[in-house]
Amino acid sequence: MTDQRAGTERRPTEGQVTGRPPEATDRAEGWAATTLEAKAAGSEDIGEASLWSDAWRSLRKNPFFLVGAVLLTVFLLMAAFPTLFTRTDPRDCDLSRSADGPSAGAWFGYDVQGCDYYANVVHGAQVSVSIGFLAMLGTLLIGVVIGSLAGYYGGWIDSLLARLADIFYGLPLILGAFILLSVLPDRGVLEVALALVVFGWMTAMRLVRSTVVSVKEADYVQAARALGGSTGRVLTRHILPNAVAPVLVYSTIYVGTLIAAEATLTFLGIGLQLPEISWGLQINSAQNRLRDAAHLIFFPSAFLSLTVLSFILIGDALRDALDPKLR
Repeated sequence: MTDQRAGTERRPTEGQVTGRPPEATDRAEGWAATTLEAKAAGSEDIGEASLWSDAWRSLRKNPFFLVGAVLLTVFLLMAAFPTLFTRTDPRDCDLSRSADGPSAGAWFGYDVQGCDYYANVVHGAQVSVSIGFLAMLGTLLIGVVIGSLAGYYGGWIDSLLARLADIFYGLPLILGAFILLSVLPDRGVLEVALALVVFGWMTAMRLVRSTVVSVKEADYVQAARALGGSTGRVLTRHILPNAVAPVLVYSTIYVGTLIAAEATLTFLGIGLQLPEISWGLQINSAQNRLRDAAHLIFFPSAFLSLTVLSFILIGDALRDALDPKLR
C-alpha cells in the first residue's frame, strides 16, 4: 500500500509482522530469557548434585575412606569431649610414680611428673587438632581470596600476587614458622596456628587460581556476565563452586600435615609451651627417656601418626571420588 499524500511506501510495524503488539513481544522475550536462565541454573544444580551423589556412592564403597572416617571421628570426639574417654585429671601427679610403665591401673603408664599418661594423651588431642583446623581454615581463607583475584582479573594483578606467593615459597613451612615464632613473645595455640598460616597458604592459592583461570571463560560464566551478574556473584555462584573439589581434597590432606608440623615445632622447642598439653610437648619432654621409658614417646607418636593417617586416607578417597578421570 502506498500513501499518495506522502509519496512513500508504508512499512509494516513489528507488531503487524509478528501478529502481536510490541509490548507483548518485549514481554515474551523477557520470559524467554528468564526461562533460559532458570533452565541453566537448574542444569547446573542437577550437575552439582549428581557429582556429589556419585562421589558419596563411591566413598561408601571405599575401605580407605571408611577406615579414615572412623579414625577421624574418634579423634575429633577425643578433642571435643575428652571426658568421654577418661575421667582422670591429667594434672593429678605423684612423683613416686614417675615414668612407671603401663599397668592395669594406668593403661599408658605415667609421665616423668607421675601424671596419668593416658589422660594426658587424650587431652593432648584437643590442642593438636585445634591448631590443625585453625591453620587449615586460615590457609583456605587466604588462598581462596588471593587465588580468586589472581585468576579472575589476570594481568598485572595476577603477576603481582604470583610473585608474592613465590617469595613465601622461598621459606619452607617449618623454617618460616620457626623464624616467626622465635620473635613472638607468646607461643600459644593462636600464635602457632598463625605461623603455619603465614607460610602455608601458597599451594591453596595456586589451586584456586588455576581453577578460576580454566573456568572463567566457560559459556555459563559468560552468560552470567551478560545477564548483569556482578563480579562477586559470578565468582561465588559460578566459578568458586568448581574449585571446591580440588581445594577440599588438598585441605583434607594438608590438615594432617599441619598437625605434624605443630608437633615438629613443639619438639624443636619453638612451638607450644607449658602448661599446654599436646602430643608435640609430650614427645619433646620424653626424647631423652627412649631407653628406659619408651612408652612416653610411643603413645603420643602413635596417636599423632594415626590422626595424620586418617586425614590422608580421607583426602585420597575424596580425590578418587571427585575426579572422574580416576574412576
